[in-house]
Amino acid sequence: MISIDIVLLWLDLVGVFFFAVSGSLLAARKQFDIVGSVLLGSIVALGGGVIRDIVINAGPPIAFTNPAYLAPPLLAAMLVYFLFSSVQRFTSLLTLFDAGGLALFCITGTLKALTAGMNPVAAILLGVTTAVGGGLLRDITANEIPTLFNARDLYALPAFVGAGLTTLLWHLGNFTGLTACVVAAVVFAFRVTAWRRSWHVPLAVRGWHRPGAGPGAISGARD
Repeated sequence: MISIDIVLLWLDLVGVFFFAVSGSLLAARKQFDIVGSVLLGSIVALGGGVIRDIVINAGPPIAFTNPAYLAPPLLAAMLVYFLFSSVQRFTSLLTLFDAGGLALFCITGTLKALTAGMNPVAAILLGVTTAVGGGLLRDITANEIPTLFNARDLYALPAFVGAGLTTLLWHLGNFTGLTACVVAAVVFAFRVTAWRRSWHVPLAVRGWHRPGAGPGAISGARD
């Protein structure tokens, strides 16, 4: 029987790689150099986990104590360096890799919170924070409007679904490597479908409309 720690480690490392690729792809589109690509990939890949480990008081963040966590950002930067010229026409790649990282990190963040003894609500919130934290840091660093605050997209909601399902399965005693993969697939599908179909939630004030949505549309910032 595979232990929960092994499942957690592998989910975490794969999520780190997916997020790192999204960061390196954004760095390439911004015409950063190779060092900037590695750094941006590292920020998005490790940022959420660092926040998570600090919140649960787990000691030095695992990103700084386990050398294995340094390999995915380096690998991602190298892959983008050699392959980006042949894949740059696929504009969905960044979103797909970001969705993969989101799907895995909402699970690992929630699991670490639960194993640390946090209550279900706090565990879900930390899972979501872990999932969206790296992407938020990536977009701010690259001078992009954070996907988290994009009124035309869903970002945090899929992470809430994944964190909630993980918490439910954990308390039912049904969380395994297989169910973790199912949850990750659900979150990934939800995130990508919402992006492709432009699903969104209501704006902060009733009666406001998104830019270009028709008469009375407001600006993104609204004075």
